[in-house]
Amino acid sequence: MPERPDPLLTSFARAAISRRSALTGLAGVAAAGLLSACGSPGRNATASGSGSASASPTPREATDLSDSEKVVNWSNWPEYIDIGAKGNHPSIDAFTKQTGITVNYSEDYNDNDEFFAKVRPLLEAGQDTGRDTWVSTDWMVARLIRLGYVLPLNQANIPNFANLEPTLSNVEFDPGRTYSLPWQSGFTGIAYNPKATGGKQVTSMDQLLHDTSLKGKVTLLTEMRDTVGLVLLEQGVSLDSVTADQFSAAIDVIQAAKDAGQIKGFTGNEYTKPLASGDTAACVAWTGDVVQLRADNPSLGYTLPEKGFPMFSDNFVIPAMAQHKTNAEKLINYYYDPAVMALVTEYVNYISPVAGVKDILVKKDPGTANNQLIFPSEETLARAQVFRSLSAEEETSFNRLFQSVVTG
Repeated sequence: MPERPDPLLTSFARAAISRRSALTGLAGVAAAGLLSACGSPGRNATASGSGSASASPTPREATDLSDSEKVVNWSNWPEYIDIGAKGNHPSIDAFTKQTGITVNYSEDYNDNDEFFAKVRPLLEAGQDTGRDTWVSTDWMVARLIRLGYVLPLNQANIPNFANLEPTLSNVEFDPGRTYSLPWQSGFTGIAYNPKATGGKQVTSMDQLLHDTSLKGKVTLLTEMRDTVGLVLLEQGVSLDSVTADQFSAAIDVIQAAKDAGQIKGFTGNEYTKPLASGDTAACVAWTGDVVQLRADNPSLGYTLPEKGFPMFSDNFVIPAMAQHKTNAEKLINYYYDPAVMALVTEYVNYISPVAGVKDILVKKDPGTANNQLIFPSEETLARAQVFRSLSAEEETSFNRLFQSVVTG
């Protein structure tokens, strides 16, 4: 295997860009009455609507040029793939050598809605986006499916589909995985710095929001589904069936904690440095970030609440009018080979969606293979839930309520 940074000795720099960029900026949402924006750290995302049609339009598929053009154009999030000593991507190099297909790999997917704003005008006009596949978070996949902007996958071109982890095979927003396959997955839980909590563990949202010893030293995520999802689960609400009234009740809990001075702020993944330094005692945090932070600060604690916690995936999709659909499916199939996905998992430290990866890493990299945040047990997975997909109207309403707390 080419030389690369040890995944358990990675500095803050790798954690500085999150695959779960956070929702920011009420103004655009409130003014336009549109859907949530999922903004990257330090910038305001572009709010964009998803339309209100109740039925998905039929995607317009262009002529597939895969047989004549050995190329595939792939957009992904930054730092979300294996990187070699020379800054190359060994898994991509191996794919090209194996298939003769050149991969034009772009790390231009910094934010779900920002990216959507770039490709939506082309998709609406029935034009090629210049991309054959990209990686979108669950809720964005739901939007793309609803609008008819993605194509059904031809599973005949993806025999390694059989390696998909069973727990990810039948999600609510894409039953049977007709349109999407996960690239990486992760959990949302609670991180804490024992030096700032007086050695106390923080194990529940109730404690995070009401323990007065943490007052003014708590941060929550600006990603609605993660922060509100944890509160809903604490209240015994299932994320796959949450109602408007239940969502509103969870918002009231967060608002009360904010009014009491418990919460010092809402963040994207810029929570990492304050958590490590102790300026933040405890916060809502993503697994991949915490695995990386622990490399520099092993004392940091992380809890996946007993009552449940949100799980997310970032997913391969193929856009309407893709010019090299078959090549994109060959690429997806390639990464669903456990030996290939093991290269990626070993580097990015998120949860592999491909069965068999752990067996490979047990022999090759036991430290990664035995990390419960990267390879969770069946018991842990049973407590994880995916926030159900929302209609355009629900998403607008839910985000207005959440943003009233974040910015109010």
